[in-house]
Amino acid sequence: MSGGAAPAVVRRKAADTSRVVLSVKDLKKWFPIRKGLFSKVVAHVKAVDGVTFDIHAGETLGFVGESGCGKTTVGRAILRLLDPVTGGSASFQGQDLLAVGGDELRQLRRKMQIIFQDPYSSLNPRMTVESIVGEALTVHGIVRTTKERRERVQELLKKVGLDPVRHIARYPHEFSGGQRQRIGIARAIALEPDLIVCDEAVSALDVSIQAQIINLLQQLQEEMGMSYLFIAHGLNVVEHISHRVAVMYLGRIVEIAPSDRLYDHPSHPYTQALLSAIPETDPDAPMNPEQLQGEVPNPINPPAGCRFHPRCRFAEARCKAKDQPIPVWRIAPGHEMACILGEKIPGAERIGEQPGF
Repeated sequence: MSGGAAPAVVRRKAADTSRVVLSVKDLKKWFPIRKGLFSKVVAHVKAVDGVTFDIHAGETLGFVGESGCGKTTVGRAILRLLDPVTGGSASFQGQDLLAVGGDELRQLRRKMQIIFQDPYSSLNPRMTVESIVGEALTVHGIVRTTKERRERVQELLKKVGLDPVRHIARYPHEFSGGQRQRIGIARAIALEPDLIVCDEAVSALDVSIQAQIINLLQQLQEEMGMSYLFIAHGLNVVEHISHRVAVMYLGRIVEIAPSDRLYDHPSHPYTQALLSAIPETDPDAPMNPEQLQGEVPNPINPPAGCRFHPRCRFAEARCKAKDQPIPVWRIAPGHEMACILGEKIPGAERIGEQPGF
């Protein structure tokens, strides 16, 4: 886990598109803003405002966008870490995620896990690696004795590239950032889940370590058949691990497409700007990045019409019209985009619309 050149990233294995593991429809999560003596609700932060997507068996769906666009909120709402949601539906392997509770929810959580962004704060500093990784095994009755738990934890540590003998009794402060994230991954796969939410799982790591962790996640996916919701800031991070990529802006998905197609044929102006911002490694390549002007607008009071229009270099007067619905276009199989200007793309088919604000 030393520095140096980043290792080559393993290519992803094809997903099983015949089986949907997670289906999310029009998901909304608004956070109330309260003021006054009686804590009256005066407004809402519309962190997630109508998100729809599916994840198939063995698939990695990348979620990208700037800070504050709602990516992490989507992941935590799905796992019921943010409860209750404001609207919409989410089903996991045919079960209504938003309706279950008690023992049913506890059983479902065995199949859904999360890898947190910060490997420094997501591990309890007072617990050993054996306790951190083995806690869920004990809670869910997977192991019955201390010996069984230790053997299982050692297997998991070996699987994520750690020494099962030297590392099992150590505490988190004795590890590097990359090693701590491997401990977090071991904890996440301990119950052999079907879905893992990777919440900025590599953003706090050095570039060379990022590639190692992405390779590890892909190897585990191939061995165990898990699906990932892979949340990241930049499109360069999700390029190789994702089968499909969803681009979020201010609480909504503006474009979703198979990974290769999105990088070769970005259609939404926001996606084009994000791709343009990826550093170019070829010194002879022309440098002409599309600069995004301004900041992400306030989610308490989103812009009228298209939410991206204040920063879009192609914006027209109709993009700014209040209550202007935003048409959703199918550009190609599996490639969809929400933008008024999609009518200018040859062969685009209008398949729906997002409400204006």
